[in-house]
Amino acid sequence: MPARDTIHNSVRNALIKDGWTITDDPLRLAVANTQLLVDLGAERFLSAERNEMKIAVEIKKLSGRSPIHELEQAIGQYILYQVVMRRRKPGRVLYLAISLKDYDSYFYIEPATFVMEDEILNLLIIDIENEEVKTWIPELTTLP
Repeated sequence: MPARDTIHNSVRNALIKDGWTITDDPLRLAVANTQLLVDLGAERFLSAERNEMKIAVEIKKLSGRSPIHELEQAIGQYILYQVVMRRRKPGRVLYLAISLKDYDSYFYIEPATFVMEDEILNLLIIDIENEEVKTWIPELTTLP
């Protein structure tokens, strides 16, 4: 099993604090005689709508010398998981979880702003020190 990102437990704890039940750690996606491992699977019962929302969360600590290389790696992995998940786990929404610090450091540069404008990925921003969800992009209420 691959090594977990250093912020894995903080993201997990933040999701639990936010009312999510962790269902998979990791979430396995079987494809082509192998398994892709998305860091977390979680669900939450939405009482107002009387149904469940299911998410998958890929966690990334962006820490390289090149912001562009870091974004290529994180977004490439996210897109691969998203494509497989649509076929293997339909109904689950994939999020890329990053720290508030990484969001402030990496998502101001132009390739990242293009990705956000084109709505290529969903972001989950976590305050690592306080283990709290800061922002969902897009907001959870806009998800199917």
